Amino acid sequence: MSATSRTRSRGGARSRTALLSASAAVAALVLAACGSTVAPETVALAGGGSGTAAGVSGSGPGVTDTGGGDVATTDNGSPGTGSESGSTGSGSGSTGGGTDGTGGDGASDPGPSGPKAQDPGGTDEGVDCSGLADDTGLDSDSITIGNATDISGPVPGLFEESQKATQAFVAYFNASGSTICGRKLELVTYDTRTDGSADQQAAARACDDAFAMVGSMSAFDSGGASTTEECGLPDVRAITTTKQRTACTICYAAQPAGPEEFQNAVPDYIMRNHGGGQKAAMLYLEGGAATENGPAQVRHMEKRGMKFVYVQSVSTAEFNYAPYVQAMKERGVETVQFVGANPFFGRLAQAMAQQDFKPELYLLDPTAYSPQFTETGGDAVVGTVVFVNFLPFEEARSNAEMQLYLQWLERVSPGSDPGFFGLFAWSATRLFVQRAASLGGDLNRETLIKAMGSVDGWTSNGLHSPQKVSAKRIGDCWRFIQWTGSTWKALEGSKYQCRGTTSAG
Repeated sequence: MSATSRTRSRGGARSRTALLSASAAVAALVLAACGSTVAPETVALAGGGSGTAAGVSGSGPGVTDTGGGDVATTDNGSPGTGSESGSTGSGSGSTGGGTDGTGGDGASDPGPSGPKAQDPGGTDEGVDCSGLADDTGLDSDSITIGNATDISGPVPGLFEESQKATQAFVAYFNASGSTICGRKLELVTYDTRTDGSADQQAAARACDDAFAMVGSMSAFDSGGASTTEECGLPDVRAITTTKQRTACTICYAAQPAGPEEFQNAVPDYIMRNHGGGQKAAMLYLEGGAATENGPAQVRHMEKRGMKFVYVQSVSTAEFNYAPYVQAMKERGVETVQFVGANPFFGRLAQAMAQQDFKPELYLLDPTAYSPQFTETGGDAVVGTVVFVNFLPFEEARSNAEMQLYLQWLERVSPGSDPGFFGLFAWSATRLFVQRAASLGGDLNRETLIKAMGSVDGWTSNGLHSPQKVSAKRIGDCWRFIQWTGSTWKALEGSKYQCRGTTSAG
């Protein structure tokens, strides 16, 4: 991130940090809660400008080791492999798009032999649209999709970027002249208010309003899980945050997540670079998913070969981190990890600096890829390493899909920052369009759900690493970036490291 973008985001970052500090338990609910600011020149390279989102309307209610290789990517970071047994998920990428495996229904994501990333993915030539019947949210002119996202609540705008990204893709799709069997897309939006009851209410309304839910993101997405399933409402989310939503048999996500397994790329990186990872520490917040994910990650990484000499929960109300730092010093800790949220990450870094404790590695999840971390942490956070499963915004020039996301986000919401949640919401919307278009005249809620059950190795044209959508399992391809004090730089190259996952059992 450039000095220009840091100046631009400073006020917003500070205000967001204050809100997160006041509502820490909510922020701790999501394992990978990341947003980022991109430099104005990066938006410019994508051709961003002002515009109107066509077809967008709004409303709302208020251990098994699977193995894996070292690296499976092309030079631009687009995955070169990503399939599971029984799917067709391997592919080769070129600048501007990889190839996604989508299982056995004969459709695949754009690659060298198909439409390029600039193609919005509407009905292809040769798709038979005859016999397409009206359905809930589907008529002769349009297909209505819904997006239920935390907009208001204790942390206003918590996942707003997900809704904006979905709006951006709908605008892009409609403006391109593309259709799904002659139908444009209409978007209806719901505010889940960072509340499980509101998530349930949104699902109930969408059951009557929309053909499918797309790109949604809610900290309490368990609220509408059963309602969604009872209705038979297809749900293609940005990211799942609770076990209940993952267990919903008709709910999928562009990025599945959960505590049941963990990517081997992370402990392997630590063991390869930092004394075999034998003197590790894990801190995790007391609240929501962090309470579950912290200890689970320790178990998974120890099965992989690491040794944790200090594992400690941290209250969201705790401001004095000195005792935790002292305990790590006494145990000779060399590597430190923290599962939580940005205000707490910075607090720990500053406490370590104050006590002159300099571990070899301070490693965080994608949450820290954000000005909320870098701006408020100051010098104390320089050198922090973050693991990510998506293309960093600093590398937008290498990928046409990323440029599309930045361009259309700027068109529908000038000045809005892109981010992790938005990136996966854009991906989820493209996935919905691709699956729906491939069905032609057979498209209905039931067939769409069935089609989602065969999606594997999904990358949205190289926007992120391969995701195991149908299996609802965390992807195993990750890479590492480090904060220099002025920008994020790639470590060990720009390729994903795909090393399988480790799970309990």
